[in-house]
Amino acid sequence: MVVTMNYTPNDLQNLTFKKTIMGYSEDEVNEVLDRIIEDYNAYIKENLELKDKLAVLNEGLQHYKTIEESLQNALIVAQQTGEEIKKNSYSKAENIIKEAEIKAQKIINDANQEVLKIKIEYEEIKKKFYAFKAKAESLLLSQMEILRQLDIDDE
Repeated sequence: MVVTMNYTPNDLQNLTFKKTIMGYSEDEVNEVLDRIIEDYNAYIKENLELKDKLAVLNEGLQHYKTIEESLQNALIVAQQTGEEIKKNSYSKAENIIKEAEIKAQKIINDANQEVLKIKIEYEEIKKKFYAFKAKAESLLLSQMEILRQLDIDDE
C-alpha cells in the first residue's frame, strides 16, 4: 500500500490560513488537521504493514540462511567422507598389493625349494646309476673273466 500525502512538508511550511475576526478559520484548520490525521494514520498503517513484511522477509531470510548452513555442513561432511573413503581405498589397495607380493614370494620360494629337492633327487639317482653301472661292469667283467677261464681250462 502506497500512501499519497495530502500535504508535502513544503505545503505545510507554506500553508496560510484566512484570518477572520476571531482568528483563523476554524473550519479550514479542522480540515487541515483532519487531512494531517488521515495522513498520519495512513503512515502508521503503512509502517506496520512494512514492519510485518520485513519480519516475514527476515524469517524467510533466516530460513534460507539455516538451509545454506545445513547444505554447507552437509557438503563438508560429504567431502570428509569422500576423503576418508579414498584414503581407505588406497590403504586396502596397498594391503592387497602387499598380500599379493607376499603370496608371489612364497610361491617363488616354494618353487625354488622344489627345484632344489628335484636337483638333489637327480644327483642321488645319478650316483645310484653310476654305482649300478660300475657294479654291472664289474659283474660283466668278472663273468667274462670266468668265461675266459673256462676256455683256457678246456684247452
